[in-house]
Formats: sequence, C-alpha cells, structure tokens
Amino acid sequence: MDRLRDEPLVAIDTESNSLYAYYERVCLVQLSTRDQDYLIDPLAVDDMSPLAAQLADPASETVFHAAEYDVITLKRDFGFDFASIFDTMLAARICGWNRLGLGNMLEEQFGVHVDKKYQRADWSRRPLLPEQLLYAQMDTHYLPALRDRLMGELARLGRLEEARESFKALSSLPPAQRTFDPEGYWRIHEARDLTRNQMALVRELYLLRDEIARQRDWPPFKIFGDETLVDLAVLSPRHVQDLYGVKGLNRRFIQRDGERIVQAVARGLRAKPPRPPQQPRGPNPDVLLRYDALHEWRKQRAVERGVESDVIVPRETLWALARRVPTRVEDLEQIPGLGPWRRAEYGAELIDVLERTNGSDN
Repeated sequence: MDRLRDEPLVAIDTESNSLYAYYERVCLVQLSTRDQDYLIDPLAVDDMSPLAAQLADPASETVFHAAEYDVITLKRDFGFDFASIFDTMLAARICGWNRLGLGNMLEEQFGVHVDKKYQRADWSRRPLLPEQLLYAQMDTHYLPALRDRLMGELARLGRLEEARESFKALSSLPPAQRTFDPEGYWRIHEARDLTRNQMALVRELYLLRDEIARQRDWPPFKIFGDETLVDLAVLSPRHVQDLYGVKGLNRRFIQRDGERIVQAVARGLRAKPPRPPQQPRGPNPDVLLRYDALHEWRKQRAVERGVESDVIVPRETLWALARRVPTRVEDLEQIPGLGPWRRAEYGAELIDVLERTNGSDN
C-alpha cells in the first residue's frame, strides 16, 4: 500500500469461486500499476481495508475490464467504494469496437495470446499453481496500456464525456446480494409443461436441493441439475432403489442423500398443488407505442454511430421515458440513465420522438 498510495492509476481484477461454493467469495485480487503487478490473497489477509482508501481516492483511477461483476463483489465482500473508474470493455463499446473480450483485445492491440485455461478454476484452493498466478497476473498487467489506447480513441472520437458519465454509473452499483428465491422453481425451463400436481414435487425437490447445497457449501447445480430435478418430479420415486439409473444422480450421492429425496417426493405428493405466481400486467397500449417509437429511434442512432443500441440509451431508460412522458428537456433530469451528457446529446430528440408519438395517437 505504501507503493500504491501515490499511484494515479491502478488496474484491478478478481477471481472468485462461484462454480465451487454455495456462497461465492472473492478469492484473489490482482492489481497492476504501469510498472508493477501485485497479487493479494484475501483468504490469507485478515484485513483488506487498507486497499479501500486507494480505491475511494478520486485522484487515483481504478481500471477494470467489464467492471460490473468485480465492483459488486468487491463491495459485497470488503465494503469498497470506487471514486474514479475506467472500464476498458465499456470504453471499447462506446468506441464501436466489435471484439470485446479481454483476450481478443490483448491479441489485437499488443499481439499477446492469453491462455484461458484457468477461467473456470477453483480459486479457493491453495496452493495456487504457478500457471494460475501467471494467468491471474495477465488479467491486469496490460490494462493500464489498454486504457491509454482507449483513452486516446475516445478523445479522437469526441466521446470522453460520454464515457466518463457511463463510468460514473458503475461506481453507484449496489453490492452483490446473497439471496435465495423459494419461488424460483417456477422459472425452471424444463418444468414449463408439468401439471400443478407435479409442480408440488418440483417445489419440494428445489427446496431440498438448496438445503443440501448450503450444507455442503456447493452450488445448487452441482447437487443435481434442473433436468434431473424435473425427471425426479415426473418419476415420483417412492423408494431409494428407484433412484438408481436416474440421469444426474451418482451412486455415492444416492447412498448419502437418497432417503431425503424420497421424503421430499412424498411431501410433494401430499402437498396442495401450488398456484403459479401472478404475472405482472403488461404496459398499456399507449406506453408500448411510445416505447416502440423510442426503441426504433435508438436502433437508428446506434446504426449511425456503429455501436450497440444500449450504448446510446439503456433499455430501462426507454421504458421510463415511455411511462413518464416528459415534455421538456429539463424534465429528463428525473429519468434514470440520462446523465448530463446524454441529456445534452439526445434530450431534444427524445422529446421530439415522444411528442410525435403522442400526436399520432390522438
């Protein structure tokens, strides 16, 4: 931290264990300045708070690639705040670049090939292999130089203010939440054609899967997948012996937890069939008409600039405009997703689209 304290720029990335634990956590933090790389093991460091001051300092820019996931998990695990963010992927999207993966960018910009072999590794296991450490180091080593090239391209295109406004929004993202939705079984794609009686079994098996996952500290999909869950609901096994041969259940799991599955099935057979959740009402026709007009305007604007549509204005912002129907550019200040730059650049056009749509509706 003594070395970082006066650095005007620090690149950062993280590695987590989301594929290997019920409650994921940040297991490695990579930092790079323009001339030095650092790897921090948060599983061995009791107090990560010294890094907080660096990240919250407006005089020090924090460079990410695809910042959202890193920002929300670092906020969740360590309570960090970020005062000045530069996101190389977001900057590339604003510039109209097509290949947005970090590996692609490093190959195109620096001729560097990054082996993604450890992308799905269990980063909570220790010791980390030397090859893993090198892989992690490369995720931030080139970010300062990549940031510089993108900064130059943003300036050339006259998009610096647009980028800064988008980066600022990343700082206000809320921390990631550890939540479980007990009604989430209704969203299982494989269960869409089941009867309500069968959905009672799906519910019990879904709740049991989560309970076992928490106890084992495994991700629920590693207990058994959605397809297996639905197969069990359809088969309705009454005895542990009936579980052998079910795709997705191995012998060891059946010996350990088979009785619990049979009990869950029995509870589902006795239970009152659940009612599907009430579907939210769709937008009224006038709102939908305005949204479609705004959506078409955004698509045309994106084609003109050679960028993806949501670079122009986020989808949620279009819905907010369609529902609130502001009539003056000044009113756009109350619309989420429209900062000063977007209001100045697109405000008059947005108001014009809404006025023309309302006029055609009358």
